Amino acid sequence: MLVFLLSTALLLAQKAETPDQNYDLGSKINEMTLTIGGVLVVATNDGLVGIKPTESQPVFTFNNFGKLKPEETDFIQGSPYVVVSQGVGSKFAGLTKTKRAVIDYIRGRVIFNSESDNWNQIYTCNVVLPQNKLIVSGIQKEGDKFEKITPKVAVYDLATSQLDYSFFLDKPGRVGMAKDFSVTGVPLLLKDFLIIPTAQGLIAKSHNGDDLWQTKIKGVNWMVADQTESEIYGFESVNNGKNTRIHKIGKGGSELWKDDRKIQGVVSKFEILPQGLAVVSNKGEGSDGGMFSQKSESEIAFLSTSSGEDLWEKAPKTKGYVQHFYIMEDGILFGIYSGGINKVSFEGKPLFKKPLKTGENIITMAHSPQGLIYITSEDANIVNLETGDKVWAKPLKYKSSDSVASTFDSDNNRYLIVADGTIFAIDADSGNVSELSNIKFEEKESPNTMAIKNGNIFIGSSQNMMLLDNDGKEIYHSYQKSPGKSGFMKVVGGVIAAASLVATVSTAAAAGANNNGIGTNNLRNYNDYGKDAKRASDMFASISDASFKMMSERFKASSATENAQFVLTNLDSGVGLVKVNKDTGKIDKEILLKDKKPEYKVDEYGGYLFYKASDDTIYTYNLNK
Repeated sequence: MLVFLLSTALLLAQKAETPDQNYDLGSKINEMTLTIGGVLVVATNDGLVGIKPTESQPVFTFNNFGKLKPEETDFIQGSPYVVVSQGVGSKFAGLTKTKRAVIDYIRGRVIFNSESDNWNQIYTCNVVLPQNKLIVSGIQKEGDKFEKITPKVAVYDLATSQLDYSFFLDKPGRVGMAKDFSVTGVPLLLKDFLIIPTAQGLIAKSHNGDDLWQTKIKGVNWMVADQTESEIYGFESVNNGKNTRIHKIGKGGSELWKDDRKIQGVVSKFEILPQGLAVVSNKGEGSDGGMFSQKSESEIAFLSTSSGEDLWEKAPKTKGYVQHFYIMEDGILFGIYSGGINKVSFEGKPLFKKPLKTGENIITMAHSPQGLIYITSEDANIVNLETGDKVWAKPLKYKSSDSVASTFDSDNNRYLIVADGTIFAIDADSGNVSELSNIKFEEKESPNTMAIKNGNIFIGSSQNMMLLDNDGKEIYHSYQKSPGKSGFMKVVGGVIAAASLVATVSTAAAAGANNNGIGTNNLRNYNDYGKDAKRASDMFASISDASFKMMSERFKASSATENAQFVLTNLDSGVGLVKVNKDTGKIDKEILLKDKKPEYKVDEYGGYLFYKASDDTIYTYNLNK
């Protein structure tokens, strides 16, 4: 019996591979966040810990503020930074101390700590990209007794962690009635000066802190400048956040519009064009971007840059949430979540013969050689971008599906779309549709991935993978049973898919470039994942900082998912993660997790598994081996 038990234990030990790295954090793990830089940031009862799977020790440990709630950590999109906050920053925060810190999680550096720099109160703390600066406002306990109670702004260089300059928002020791100089929104950093939105108005300072000008425009939340940085637009939330006022200010601080422009709803998209200002606002229950609300509706307006007045006599009717919004050479193209695509000239004239009716939830709108391809949860077609005419004689229709996957087969000049258990092949020239194959995935899963791989057709979902030849004949069907509903719920969000990771970076890149309001609403090309990865890499490389350079190199490399898929399943001895070869459908690697409800993260881009082995321990495995 003893020999049997020992041999059984040995077999189990061989099955469960020894982790490549083992991190004993010494404190209970509460949350795990896998960042776009490939570093796992772990929230414990003591603070934050950063784990880079290629290093044997954590890259950083931040326990200065103690245990942190999830809402107290803010991962800045498209950057290696996490902002840590405790206490509410406010002019009226009283004696409650507010603390902020900025951590570069890739190199494990604390770039800014309000306690170290003697800040007693922090009103705002904003990372500004691509300039790579940090702008802080609040009360700093330095100087004489008046300076210690006067609101102040400081600008730090994130690459060096050094203070660039700082200044007071009010004159220390000023005699008279106290004024509220709390900062109300995100400062706008321009080449020659900085604009701070405050409760007293907009305040402009030079980069050495000299006063330039001040306006009476109060309560601005965010700002955008044109390419020349001579015209600035300020956005003020009014009516308890239900509506927006837009102000226009000149480089010298003068108000350039006679009256500000009131917009119904919350502005979600804004672009400065030679012809005018394109504005999309959301109103109703889904004004914060909740497209699924029945009462959510968007409005599109086109305003004069000189006066703010409507340039269109009649705004296009949306009758729903604007899910897609693109600036074209001849006008504005938009798609509605509830169904429908239309195009309007900059003069407000319809460019399509009539609005195009589509199914609900437009998953894809993109350029293709034949025109605009759209794919919804219910149908697909290609549209002539000049006229709105359908290129395919009839739209491809299928039973409504939350998951529709597609790709372009260049060797056979055809589009492939899989929906409702059928793979459809559409000839790119004629638009003729044929049913290539009928498939059935186990557990009633719908494919969410489709690609051409070595001349064959690959489709996949969470637990299923299938490879078919050109004629739709099955080469293999690999199915790994899910570990049960309770365990499977842990899978949701457990895998950081390479494609979604690049999309996140691309969104962040657009946001970072939003200082000039130009080029953030461009229609992408179909099947352009590789180019998206390159754009992400180039965006990171353009910022002069070592951590951004490391992120750039990460996106230059091939994704670990190009040749494999990582699946959580039931192994002979318990729940584990398997690496399934996309070419053969066979399992190349097994990692037994010995946990019915495993908590883990998989970096599909880099190819690493982070597994919470116990309440205070993280194991990492290299999935590329």
